[in-house]
Amino acid sequence: MRDFLKQILATIVGLVLFSAMSVGGLAALLFAVAFFPRDTAPEVENSSMLTLNLSQPISDGQSDEGNVLSEALSGNRSPQTLPLRTVLTTIERAAQDDRIAGIYLSGDVSSAGLGSGYATLREVRQALQKFRDAGKPIVAYDDTGWSERGYYLASVANTILLNPSGQLGINGFNFETTLYGGALQKYGIGVQPLRAGKFKSAVEPFVRSAISPENRVETQKLLADLWSEFLTTTAKSRKVTPQQLQKIADQQGILLPEQAQTAKLVDRLAYDDEVTAELHKITGEKDQDSFRQIDIEEYAEATVGDEKQQGDRIAVVYAEGNIVSGRGGPGTIGGDRLASTLRDIRQDDDIKAVVLRINSPGGSATASDLIAREVLLLKKEKPVVVSMGSYAASGGYQIATNANRIFASPTTVTGSIGVFGVLPNFQKIANANGITWDTVKTGRLADLDTIARPKTPEELRILQGVVNRLYDRFITLVSTSRSLPKQRVAEIAQGRVWSGAEAKRIGLVDEIGGIEDAIQAAAKEAKLGDDWQTEEYPRQRSFEERVLSQFSSRLLTHVLPPAETLTDPLSVKVQEIREDWDTLRSLNDPLGMYSRLPFTPMID
Repeated sequence: MRDFLKQILATIVGLVLFSAMSVGGLAALLFAVAFFPRDTAPEVENSSMLTLNLSQPISDGQSDEGNVLSEALSGNRSPQTLPLRTVLTTIERAAQDDRIAGIYLSGDVSSAGLGSGYATLREVRQALQKFRDAGKPIVAYDDTGWSERGYYLASVANTILLNPSGQLGINGFNFETTLYGGALQKYGIGVQPLRAGKFKSAVEPFVRSAISPENRVETQKLLADLWSEFLTTTAKSRKVTPQQLQKIADQQGILLPEQAQTAKLVDRLAYDDEVTAELHKITGEKDQDSFRQIDIEEYAEATVGDEKQQGDRIAVVYAEGNIVSGRGGPGTIGGDRLASTLRDIRQDDDIKAVVLRINSPGGSATASDLIAREVLLLKKEKPVVVSMGSYAASGGYQIATNANRIFASPTTVTGSIGVFGVLPNFQKIANANGITWDTVKTGRLADLDTIARPKTPEELRILQGVVNRLYDRFITLVSTSRSLPKQRVAEIAQGRVWSGAEAKRIGLVDEIGGIEDAIQAAAKEAKLGDDWQTEEYPRQRSFEERVLSQFSSRLLTHVLPPAETLTDPLSVKVQEIREDWDTLRSLNDPLGMYSRLPFTPMID
């Protein structure tokens, strides 16, 4: 009893101390927010190089990452995710800015996140190409070398330098799927799949130990389309042939520095000091250990006042992540939240057109249907143009279909018109460990949603009927919105994934182009001329809101510390498995039915 009282007392003391620390911390934060001024806008020196670190992640919308309080107090800025439009407009602005002498590309592109897909990289590359076409040089360098993702961007440079200790990896694209079917069976976890569409492969990780022939066919075709874009684009920039690059991928895979130079894929081998000397030739400096430079975030901040701020508004709405029912959270598209945003925009008379930027593999069938309905209602009031990012498939395609026009990149992963459900049961593993269930019910189907036993044939028939109904609604929606015969849609649906280039050929999208093309199209649809500005949704939180949000999050870090950045192969693979199961946990459709791509649609 005395130990029990001691534990209670210790708990009370801990709560008091925690509360005092929290109140004190909050007071300190509020004081900092109120009295510590934030940095003034950086200045752009004449003959500066605009620097872009390719390892910095790029996403569609605004990001609130970074410790804003520490940055405010110390003046140091931590790397943040760059919004795609900031990158594009900044490069365009720099091309016309006499103070910017050129662009310096460094680092390699990481393979994390939907925003780093090839559609996003293609838009950045096109902006860099326009900068080069304006007569300004681009220099690319990395001390370790590039994978295909990084080289896809670096190859646009006038001069490509590689460290003598680096390498260049060109070995083709692969799409690796982790399958849990054998493990689930081994441990006595039963899974009964439901699906509509013979190519709908999202159920396969739960029930198979190898991908299906249909899955292999569609994936091979998708990879071939994306690989063709890589070969054609990089070969043209380096004045070699696609066949030469294919031969390297087939016979070498990894090029040592001298091999990369001999193959004309890099211009020279150089150390850091030699790269600096190369950049001095552009900036006009002499005998310096560094060169005049300004990174892309600082340059964007320094020149933000140069943007036109007048006229009617075009709303740019970002839909990025898994589609989930309810409000959703960070990294997801909450059906209720996005529907509410679209509803508010519909009722705002100052907004004349809408661009819906989609970067999503899909998710909840119910939430996708809800959003698609709001897009239809919005379209009746003002033009809606969709811009597809790296992924706009399954539910991600469903929410696009009602738009006036749909733009996609040749490398966009889209289509996947299909529906699936996964019905797990734990009877075998539970019984093996002495766990049983019993039930009392008022109807034969009252325990239809139980996980204590497999579904009966009758129950499977009922649930398959739900899947078939959702699939038919999906096909009907595409048929009506895209003015395609329903039979034709049924042929190209089947859950099959298409590249953006193929999607245009079969009528699922209207144009090949990026987000800026979609914005210009929206202005034209609304007959706005040149007198308009964009407004992005969801709006970025204020500095004060971000500080308070990070304070509340930091209180939990002692219990739930942030994940470390993983680099070794084993940890990366474990992290991929964790992300698969995090995705599984986000499947919250009230009907248990989903329109989504396989777990990790990342192409390396």
